[in-house]
Order: sequence, then structure tokens, then C-alpha cells
Amino acid sequence: MASPGSEPLPVVERLAAIEDIKQLKARYFRLMDTKDWAAMREVFTDDARMDIDGFANEGGDAIIAFMSEVLAPLRTVHHGHMPEITFTSAAAATGVWAMFDYVEFPSAGAPQGFHGYGHYHDEYRIERGAWRIASTRVARLRIDPLAGGLPQGAA
Repeated sequence: MASPGSEPLPVVERLAAIEDIKQLKARYFRLMDTKDWAAMREVFTDDARMDIDGFANEGGDAIIAFMSEVLAPLRTVHHGHMPEITFTSAAAATGVWAMFDYVEFPSAGAPQGFHGYGHYHDEYRIERGAWRIASTRVARLRIDPLAGGLPQGAA
């Protein structure tokens, strides 16, 4: 639904935009797990904001610098499900995604890390001719430690 005073998108355009946003978020998850930072940069707007577990960054370049440093030694698997996408204009939208992630830290013994469950809260905007993530925040509901527990300082 569009915000008051703006024209709602026609149904076909709205459905096409929803699919574009779904594809964008799928790339976000895949590129994060495969650590393709150059391609990941194209997922974000230039002024994007990110808040993951209290680690906040502003600007697409800063987000990629943070992610590439923090995630480099980790094995991760991210899933996003059941998006709720709402348009605030023809070129802006919000989304909430149910999420699951597996985060494994380097360990000589039993795997250390966690399974996480919660929601991504996103804002999207068309920039440079495509939908991009303008803001993303993870709200975790539950963290289950792996067999080796949580590394010190994690979660």
C-alpha cells in the first residue's frame, strides 16, 4: 500500500517490484555467504545503514568494509523467508523477512557459533536504476549455540 497522498503502483508494476526486491534480498544472502564483496556492494545504496547485533555502519562502502572484515574467518549460511513488502512510494519500500542464520567461528574442537532466528527489517530504494537496500536491521528472537558453544564475545 502506498503512503497517504501518493499514487499506488498498478498491480503488475507492484508485483514486478516485489519480485525485484525478493531477488535483491536473495543476492544479499548468497553474496554474504560466498563472501563476494564487490558484487555485495551493488546490493546497497550509497548512503545505506546497517545494524546487525548492535554493530551499526553507515554508507555502502563502510558496510562492505565491516562485513568483509568480520565475516572473513566465519562460515555462514543465511536464509530469508516470507517477506512482507510494503511500498511507501513508487521508488521506496519496506520489508520484514523471517530469517535463520548459521554462524560458525574457526575452532580446533567442536564447532563454535550459533543458529540464529529472527527478522530482518529493511528499507529499499531505487538508486542507479535498480532496487537496493537502503537500511537493514536484524532483530534476533533466539540464538542456539553450536556443540562447542559460543566463542567469547559472540552473540
